[in-house]
Amino acid sequence: MSGTNFSPTAPQTVTAIGPGRVNLIGDHTDYTGGLVLPMAIHLATTIVGVRGGSRVTLVSEDEPDTADVDLAVDNPAECEPTWARYVAGVVKAMNPSQGFIGTVSTTVPIGAGLSSSAAFEVALALALGFDGTPLEVAQLCQRAENEATGVPTGIMDQLSSAAGQLGSALLIDCNDFTVTPISLPPDLEVVVVHSGQERTLAGSGYTERAEQLAEAERLVGPLRLITTISALEGISDPVVFKRARHVVTENQRVLDFVSALANLTGDAQTARLGELLTQGQASLRDDFENSTPTVDECIERLSNIEGVHGVRMTGGGFGGCVVALTKPGVLHEGWVVKPARGATVTVG
Repeated sequence: MSGTNFSPTAPQTVTAIGPGRVNLIGDHTDYTGGLVLPMAIHLATTIVGVRGGSRVTLVSEDEPDTADVDLAVDNPAECEPTWARYVAGVVKAMNPSQGFIGTVSTTVPIGAGLSSSAAFEVALALALGFDGTPLEVAQLCQRAENEATGVPTGIMDQLSSAAGQLGSALLIDCNDFTVTPISLPPDLEVVVVHSGQERTLAGSGYTERAEQLAEAERLVGPLRLITTISALEGISDPVVFKRARHVVTENQRVLDFVSALANLTGDAQTARLGELLTQGQASLRDDFENSTPTVDECIERLSNIEGVHGVRMTGGGFGGCVVALTKPGVLHEGWVVKPARGATVTVG
């Protein structure tokens, strides 16, 4: 990623692209410093315009009202229309020296659990001239989203969008922020299917789950360091215990998933990967309780199709999309997604 300055007397067109992401496994582990395995995808948000002035003014193909934000914005959460809050969050976190006038288009389904907000935030930061590492832009955009929504989201979505690598998923340690490319086999298709239920983190139980995990860590220490369920015995609240158990077992599933990709082949590999997806979905449904009947029905229907190895929710839950690992060409709905490169910006 890079930014390029230009003379105010000769404005140049800026084009910034932020990809969406699908998370293969490792849900609700990032904000406890755990492990995740997402990948940036070819579905992306594009912002085109020119830098200059003291405001950021954007029109979107998907929004009826213009987002118009002053560079001196104080409280992003109070901006209207709602999507302008994400603009204001990035502006406040970045404090750019000049504004921007442009248009927004996206192929990332909005409210589907594919990180449409993170794709937009990352693209906007680059459009405004942010020039730093993928981790730095991800950290800035994480702060922006927290400011915009009041939801204490982790860094996975923004880092996936910023650091994506063509052909590889990303094993991310959300404690030390290391990103390790993980190749996916060519005979494995990743298909994203919308469950039919829209979702929004701001209106979901996301914040409550984060608070429950914070309480668990207050009692037993960092969940990322715990490898046995017996270490959670200090948690007397059964609900908090279940939330913590999901995180501990999910971190291990990420490691097991990566191991299966590296050490198994053929039917043994796909069977193991499918098994881990199924176990992870059961944990999200029963321990983390962020699935819904609509999502469960979608997963059951897809799981019964021959050639589908495994299906689970992707993203924050409470609706949105599911991700399926399949033999190529098995599913004829949704989006076949492939690992894409991270966010880019061009000027001129």
